[in-house]
Formats: sequence, structure tokens, C-alpha cells
Amino acid sequence: MSKATQLFLNAVPALLMIGLIPLVRNDFLLTAIYLLIIGSALVIKREPKDITILIFGFFVMIASEYLFVSTGVETFNRNSLLGVMPLWLPFLWAYGFVAIKRGVRIIST
Repeated sequence: MSKATQLFLNAVPALLMIGLIPLVRNDFLLTAIYLLIIGSALVIKREPKDITILIFGFFVMIASEYLFVSTGVETFNRNSLLGVMPLWLPFLWAYGFVAIKRGVRIIST
């Protein structure tokens, strides 16, 4: 399989999650869908350290987004997590960390 195909397939879950944002207005439902997508992606293909990167990305992005919102750099209309950001956002970022890790591996081999 070509690197371009591998990179595209690697990006599909994140692209799907981004595409669902305007379609699913309920943050709790969207978070549940994200968990299903992330779980499915990890079952289909799991690489070493994926879970560690996922957890790291989740907590780093909660802290980062909270900092951005508290300093006025960002604002969200949907604020179901800590009253400042959408509940689903850290899950999207967390999987983004995994996708980036995998993409770097694909490019570097």
C-alpha cells in the first residue's frame, strides 16, 4: 500500500469526527459517537503507545484549551465541559495526537 493511501486511511477517523460536528448538535451524543469511532479505529489497527498518546493528548488539550479560553484567545458557543469548551473537543484532539503519531511513522519509514 502506498504511503499516500496509508496517510489517507490514517486520517479518515479524524475527518469523520470533524465532519460530524455541524451534524450532531448534542455534545453528549457526539462524544459517545467519537468514543465509538476512536474505539473502532484502535480495534482495527492498534500500534504500540497508541493508548498512552491518546491519554496524553486528552489531558494536554483540556489544559491547553482551558488556558486559551481563560485568556480570551478562544471562545466556544458549545461549552459542556468545565463550562468553557465542548465535551467532545478533547476526544477529537486526543485522537488527533494518535493520527499524527501514526502519520509521522508512515512518513519516516
